Amino acid sequence: MKYLNLIRYKNLIMIALMQLIVLYGFLNLQYIELFLEDWQFLLLVLATVSIAAGGYIINNIIDQGTDLENKPQDVVIGKAIPESLAYNLYFLCTVTGVGIGFYLSNAINKPGFVTAFILVAAMLYIYATNFKQIIIIKNIIVALLLSFSILIVGLFEIFPATHPGNQVRMSAAFSILFDFATIAFIINFIREIVKDIEDVNGDYNSGIQTLPIAFGVSRTSKLVFGLSFIPVLCILYYIYNYLFQLQYAMFYLLGFVIGPLLYFTIKIWSAKSKEEFHHLSRVLKLVIFFGIIAIGVIGLNIKYYAA
Repeated sequence: MKYLNLIRYKNLIMIALMQLIVLYGFLNLQYIELFLEDWQFLLLVLATVSIAAGGYIINNIIDQGTDLENKPQDVVIGKAIPESLAYNLYFLCTVTGVGIGFYLSNAINKPGFVTAFILVAAMLYIYATNFKQIIIIKNIIVALLLSFSILIVGLFEIFPATHPGNQVRMSAAFSILFDFATIAFIINFIREIVKDIEDVNGDYNSGIQTLPIAFGVSRTSKLVFGLSFIPVLCILYYIYNYLFQLQYAMFYLLGFVIGPLLYFTIKIWSAKSKEEFHHLSRVLKLVIFFGIIAIGVIGLNIKYYAA
């Protein structure tokens, strides 16, 4: 269990689930051509999860001091796992992810695509070792990881199978994935700021620069309140323009995504304690989970119940 906690297995399961739903719950239900065999797609999932696991490991290594104050019950390195072993595990996960990415990039005749895996792995390392000292940048990098996990499916499944005869349909499918990735980025970005508010004391003592340290908890929470309207308005706009005829998808999004987001917006205005911010962070994590399921709901609704 200590190794699972080290790589934050729950987050990895969410990433893998999202990629599986993107393919089997959405892309496979559309009338488009896809490139990878099923076993190759599972390798893509493994590559993504491996690089993310490496990112979590190096982050835990660098964050030992901060975590001892913010989340002492979650500290694994130095207690259950030696730091030297953690570095070896980081190297193994990262090399595995990039190595699989190299194979898949050549398998689709796009060897340059391995750059995406290398860049993400490098960003996660630099985030853990340097970018935490830069306000906002660290939040953006973490939020981009989830978006990357969505877009990488399109890059390897849609792009290499695109030709002049199917370009319109393939572009439309990739555009939908891009919309999913954008909304996921916004929600995850907001959640990262809420987590910074929750961890403000430990971050301050460790010399980490975050928005609540620079501007204060009260001002930052009010900023989050304003930002929380962005995903709500984006999703409502998307429903009105693209999903109004898909009643199942529309009601699902209103009940399981918009509803919790509005609850978050109401609660963040008056939140003050660490426990309240922790609760709101978990609410946003739940919103992300329901958003992942929404990809499959929309795919099924388009295929079987579109008016």
